Amino acid sequence: MNAASAEPQVTGGVWDALVVGAGMSGLVAAYRLQQAGLRVRVLDAGSEPGGVIGSVQREGCLFERGPNSAMDTTPLIGELVQELGLAPQLRWASAASEKRYVVRGGKLIPLPMSPGAFFSTPLFSLGAKAGLMLEPFKASSDPALEESIAAFVRRRLGHEFLDYAIDPFVSGIYAGNPEQISVKAAFPKLHALEQRWGSLIKGQFLGAAERKRAKETAKNTAKSFSFEHGMQTLPNALAKAVGGVSYQTRATALARDAQGVFTVQTERLGRAETCQARSVILAVAADAAAALVRPHAADAAAAMDAIEYAPVATVASAYNTADIAHPLDGFGCLLPGKEKRRVLGVLFSSSMFDGRAPQGVSLLTTFMGGRRSPELPAMAQDEIAALAHAEHGILLGARAAPRWQVVTRWPRAIPQYVIGHLGRVARADAAEQALPGLRLCGSWKGGVSVGDCLRNGHDVGVATAQWLKAQAA
Repeated sequence: MNAASAEPQVTGGVWDALVVGAGMSGLVAAYRLQQAGLRVRVLDAGSEPGGVIGSVQREGCLFERGPNSAMDTTPLIGELVQELGLAPQLRWASAASEKRYVVRGGKLIPLPMSPGAFFSTPLFSLGAKAGLMLEPFKASSDPALEESIAAFVRRRLGHEFLDYAIDPFVSGIYAGNPEQISVKAAFPKLHALEQRWGSLIKGQFLGAAERKRAKETAKNTAKSFSFEHGMQTLPNALAKAVGGVSYQTRATALARDAQGVFTVQTERLGRAETCQARSVILAVAADAAAALVRPHAADAAAAMDAIEYAPVATVASAYNTADIAHPLDGFGCLLPGKEKRRVLGVLFSSSMFDGRAPQGVSLLTTFMGGRRSPELPAMAQDEIAALAHAEHGILLGARAAPRWQVVTRWPRAIPQYVIGHLGRVARADAAEQALPGLRLCGSWKGGVSVGDCLRNGHDVGVATAQWLKAQAA
């Protein structure tokens, strides 16, 4: 009899909480539980913490396989950085990176960041600029209506703003199709501005006081940050603080007995094990969570299975700076679908943060695939790298081959908050009622950014701690 077919081994006694998934959401939830004095164990199928976060050193360069930075949108981020002792390693994006380019007509045009720049930019036509003045006078939609971000922007701002501002922005965040992405689910604050103030422009100004009281920063004005040794620093520190993280451990089944004790069956390196806990947090992709809850909440599992993910490939490319015509004086460039290019965007990684590349070397991070070109991430790695280099030549004037390139493929990179997403999430949440003590969190609900996942993990961790203590009272 082999190890996989042997009787499962029970490990660790009964924990207060088991967290399945060591991405940002799961690690923050586990950390908050531990801070509340509870016994926590984290299980993860991967070999290191962070999920899609991964920082790599090569030949003096530091590149990211996933998110290149995060935005300081909530005070929870600063609090966590201080608690973990990471403040000395925190790095803010350079002043130069405040410039962000959008491609129109094959040219990189800076996105206007002030009223003066807006009226002088060639990114939008005179007609589009004039039409914007009518936005405060347009009627709000029915609050019960769920519309796509494309329909929302077309209605309020016009097609040109959709094509050259919102479409590349949606591709940059969700790698998604704005005709399918739900404005309520993916951009709830944008939807709320219209419903509360009747206008995006009025809401931007009149809602500033509320955001200040809530100590929140709008994503369009928030500062980007990373760490001296890259984004991997944060999940590494969280995993170290939590302590009990079991890697290469895949959860295969979930049960709850009459006394309310959960049993999670796992497989680690071919060996079956069983863990028990008073509560379980599933901080994994929607389909992985669905597989575990299906025997107990079939409709919730079906809803999670219906959540689609966009595939994305990232390409880190190191060039001799002299071989690139563009000054790379900004955060990067986004590519609208109207431009018919084969990449979603290019980040100027060595311009974003100091110390990302040696003197005389420029580091680029290129994204491709998504809903726009889902077939590209499945191509051979050398084909993906060659395609990225070809686009660098067209967009940035790269005159010679890069020193090296590294391709990372994410077949299921980013959950798609398409029309009906909030309904699917509501159905999925029914699993928490079917299994008291179960919590669901992850990038498929509540936002896909690093900051969103951090906030969601915090909220779930705090709520679970309160529930556990109430059960014990």
